[in-house]
Formats: sequence, C-alpha cells, structure tokens
Amino acid sequence: MPHKKPTSGSLFMVVAPSGAGKSTLVNALLKQEPDIKLSISYTTRPPRPGEQHGREYYFTTAEDFLKRQAEGEFLEWAEVHGNYYGTSRLLIADQITDGIDVLLEIDWQGAQQVKKQFPNAIGIFILPPSIAALEERLHKRGQDEPHVITRRILAAGGEIAHSPEFEYVIINQEFAVALSELTAIVKAARCRFPQQAARNSFLFTQLGIHAST
Repeated sequence: MPHKKPTSGSLFMVVAPSGAGKSTLVNALLKQEPDIKLSISYTTRPPRPGEQHGREYYFTTAEDFLKRQAEGEFLEWAEVHGNYYGTSRLLIADQITDGIDVLLEIDWQGAQQVKKQFPNAIGIFILPPSIAALEERLHKRGQDEPHVITRRILAAGGEIAHSPEFEYVIINQEFAVALSELTAIVKAARCRFPQQAARNSFLFTQLGIHAST
C-alpha cells in the first residue's frame, strides 16, 4: 500500500524461535534507543506473570480477535502454538510515515505478511548458538510446562529454516555482542537515503540533492 508522503521512519521485524533471547535483546535495545516504538500486538494467549494489558500485548478473546481479523484490521496475523497474534496495520503506517521507528516482535509467518505490504521492512532473525542452549534457556525461563517446552523445541527447527528469508541474522551466543549487532543494524537503517531525505528535506533541497526516479 503506497504512502502519500515520504516515509521517514523504519519498520524492523525481529524474529526468533522461543528461547533464543529475542525479548531480552529487544528490551535492551529499547532502553538504548528510546526513539524506537515497540509495536503492541493483539493476542488470545493468557498473560504471563507480570504482563499487563496494553503494555506487552492487547489481550483479547478468540471471538474478538477473529472479528477484528474479518474486518481487515490486522497487518499480519497468525496462529502460533494454539493462540492468535495480530498487528494493527493503520497504526504502523501512521507511525513510520510520521518519522517514528517501529519494531515488531513477530514470527516468520507474520514477517512474510508484513513484507507484502511494507517491502522496505527490515527483517532480523535471532539464532541460538545451539538447540541444546535453546532448550536450556527455555527450562531456565520457567514460564512453560515441560510438554510445552518439548513442543517449542520441535517447532524451532522449522522456524530456523526460514532464517534465509531475512536481511540480517544475529547469533545470540554472547548477549553484549548480539545487542551491539542489533543496535548497529538500527543505526545503519536510519542512514538509508530515503530516511535521511525525508528527515532532512530542507538540507537536501539546499544541497540540490534529489531522489532518483
């Protein structure tokens, strides 16, 4: 869907199998880069301990979710591990057009759907250093029952198989290194010509710089 004015914000998609450390990395990035806004998705899964409606997710029922989906409200939506997840299309379009960098924590299926409508979205896949490390992290996290962890481990191989579809891949072996790489990707994206031209239109006009047609 084309925008009527230049888009000065960037849309980042961060994808990883459960236990790869995606949320920890994203939270650390947001502390370092407060200008990035985390997109809040709708979900039908129950809140985990400490989660709040409107902060981590908009928690809703399956009936309400499917109604919104039928009305075309979601940019992307998917059923993952028996629960629905979806992201508001209009909210993201307005934010990046207004110069706000938006970050999506989604699955590979959602990333494919986002790319169809926002081709310039930047895909980042977080890999664990090994499947054994992934399993260990899931157990240490203590958020899921053993049978759920087993299901997530079995699903991880299929999820990882989609990593070649992404522009960037980060191996989360050492947290500080992975965070540094994630931050570098964000900073580089802000220096792309369309983003710089939209954010600094007056300077570009003064310098006689015009976007190629």
